[in-house]
Amino acid sequence: MFGNILIWFVIIPILMMAGLGLCRNNGMGAIRAVMVVGSTALLALAIWLCVDFLGLRAAGIDDEMLYRGSWMWYAPLNIHLAVGVDGISVLMLLLSAIIVFAGTFASWKINPLPKNFFLWFALLSTGVFGFFISIDMFTMFMFYEVALIPMYLLIGVWGTGRKEYSAMKLTLMLMGGSAFLMLGLLGIYWHSAPEGGELTWNILEIAHNNAVDPTWQNLLFCFTFVGFGVLGAMFPFHTWSPDGHACAPTAVSMLHAGVLMKLGGYGCFRIAIYLLPQAANELAWIFIILTGISVVYGAFSACVQTDLKYINAYSSVSHCGMVLFALLMLNTTAMTGAILQMLSHGLMTALFFALIGMIYGRTHTRDIRQMGGLMQIMPYLGVCYMIAGFASLGLPGLSGFVAEMTIFFGAWEDVDFFHRAFVVAATCSIVITAVYILRVVGKLLLGPVYDQHHLQLTDATWFERFSTVTLIICIAGIGCFPNWINETIQHSFLPIVKALQTAI
Repeated sequence: MFGNILIWFVIIPILMMAGLGLCRNNGMGAIRAVMVVGSTALLALAIWLCVDFLGLRAAGIDDEMLYRGSWMWYAPLNIHLAVGVDGISVLMLLLSAIIVFAGTFASWKINPLPKNFFLWFALLSTGVFGFFISIDMFTMFMFYEVALIPMYLLIGVWGTGRKEYSAMKLTLMLMGGSAFLMLGLLGIYWHSAPEGGELTWNILEIAHNNAVDPTWQNLLFCFTFVGFGVLGAMFPFHTWSPDGHACAPTAVSMLHAGVLMKLGGYGCFRIAIYLLPQAANELAWIFIILTGISVVYGAFSACVQTDLKYINAYSSVSHCGMVLFALLMLNTTAMTGAILQMLSHGLMTALFFALIGMIYGRTHTRDIRQMGGLMQIMPYLGVCYMIAGFASLGLPGLSGFVAEMTIFFGAWEDVDFFHRAFVVAATCSIVITAVYILRVVGKLLLGPVYDQHHLQLTDATWFERFSTVTLIICIAGIGCFPNWINETIQHSFLPIVKALQTAI
């Protein structure tokens, strides 16, 4: 087991928790050392995995999943700790490692109870990494729950504002989604051996056997897509997201919006669409309507907010809605755009939340009506905020442009009026996004200084610069050099597209 490289994505966060357990409660030096070493190891492991994966693909190894391993966990239900990755999983692991690394430095001065904060933060990371490496539905669901549970305490204890209300609302709504998801997964499991063989939780075995009875697929698709869609902030199940983001501490907002919400899109792709292709073809139109509403509604809602975190939270509803919208187009180009959007949004929203936390820590307000002229006072943070904003509105050369253009080109491939009407509606979100981003940049950064006391504020510290530069390099890297991402994921769509075409 320990010889499989993927297992170390779970072992390293567990070792981080063990190391933190040995630290004194206020021993910040030791706590920071454990987190820096652990997050650096995860990032190095993810980079190595990505490079090695590309090397194996270039060498002609075309297995659907690489680095596979499987160990029996609970024999009566045939549950295995089964792991494996394709190009999409590799990129999600890399995204998670980058944000955990940046979030560690963004939380350099977290108070109170820094040891406890990082313990829960590491547990959240364990669930995220375990989810992306799992190819057994049960262990995937287990890691999914592990990723959700720490959110309640991280927001309820270390958050701001109506933190208890927001933490409870988030927990109840996501657990409600988990209930739908569990029903869907159980249904798939009970229909995984249509000819009387052994029931299995293994995603690849179920897909290869085309196991799920077509008469049950529609119901199970609704359960699984809604279950994952709740975490992806799909309308009308999105209301937990703005409150949760607004009250969460900086690093938790970064990991929550940057990675945790991506579990929803990844799960819809890996489970609902791949294992239930006939239902995906039949019912996609219903969810296209819901996700199309998310895209436009989230952008309009961001326009009327005055709290920086709420602006970015509703922006996340719009951008994550775009991910699900693209997946439901059920063609390779649009789904490629969906993966690019997951990466782009993960990085830029993590940068947004990091910058908002840094600005709030200095001004003690997130209300844009009480700020102005910050570019004169903290030019570094101001420039970083403008870069994040330009990435969000799709400026060429940054990640948002590549992702959104790929989505719209792919979505336009469907020639019927219904699909193209919703594509046109979704493209309107670009204009709306430009409105609220430029409005915030103009009010927050430019013009006269709102409060003369702000003139005494300092610019970013070294650890804040380190965190933000890491994210900016990645955003610009995707925008300028997107082709390597396409090379990483292009093979991963072949079995899904084949299953969808066969089911028509």
